[in-house]
Amino acid sequence: MNIMQVEVVSSEQNIYSGEASFAVVPTVQGELGIYPRHEPIMSLVRPGALRLTVPDQAEEVLVAVSGGLLEVQPEKITILADVAVRGAEMDQERAEQAKKAAEDRISKAQDDESLAKAHAALAAAIAQLKTLDYLRSQKNK
Repeated sequence: MNIMQVEVVSSEQNIYSGEASFAVVPTVQGELGIYPRHEPIMSLVRPGALRLTVPDQAEEVLVAVSGGLLEVQPEKITILADVAVRGAEMDQERAEQAKKAAEDRISKAQDDESLAKAHAALAAAIAQLKTLDYLRSQKNK
């Protein structure tokens, strides 16, 4: 069986560590599909849904990522995410409230640091909302 090791790490915790037979990563160039033995590459990750096909598991593993860095090696993918949340831990209402709060903080930011933190919070909320939208679209098929 063709499998690769996948590591998804945020600054707070290890989000996912395991095997996958296919991965779809939201990059700044668009969604990138990765199979085992892929050519080595590095790319910036944009906010969105990271989707992993795991051997012997019917449903995809979903992780909302707010940005970060992707490194692909033939047998391993590593994603260093700014913020990452597993699909099972996401909540539509909380994500919408977080987005609204971040937009409010952006409009009221007094300095570059608070503006940067507000933009990071907004990216994390948008990533969760995009992942929840993807989940809904799959259930409606």
